[in-house]
Amino acid sequence: MDFLFSQTNQTPGGGVFGFLPFILIMFIIYFLMIRPQMKQQRKKKEMLQNLKKGDRVVTAGGILGTIAGFKDKDSVIVLNVAKNVTLHVTKSSISGFAQKEVPPGQK
Repeated sequence: MDFLFSQTNQTPGGGVFGFLPFILIMFIIYFLMIRPQMKQQRKKKEMLQNLKKGDRVVTAGGILGTIAGFKDKDSVIVLNVAKNVTLHVTKSSISGFAQKEVPPGQK
């Protein structure tokens, strides 16, 4: 029976090398998912801070309009949608700038 217990030269497969696959997976997740999302959030925050009167924007619901003014310490935007039609939307509901209108026949 002593030959079963005499194998004391075995080293466990742990240590830093045991965690290497997990560290590699977290590294890949950070650079493929988390970092691009942070860049996108930073870009949107910058866009929302730089909004000014007269900008053409599109809301998260797809409504196009022109900024007519700001209310409540710049947290609410007054949006002109059509002649004599204004909407009050929160600043966070703006999803981006609207594309410039191209006259028909020109591209």
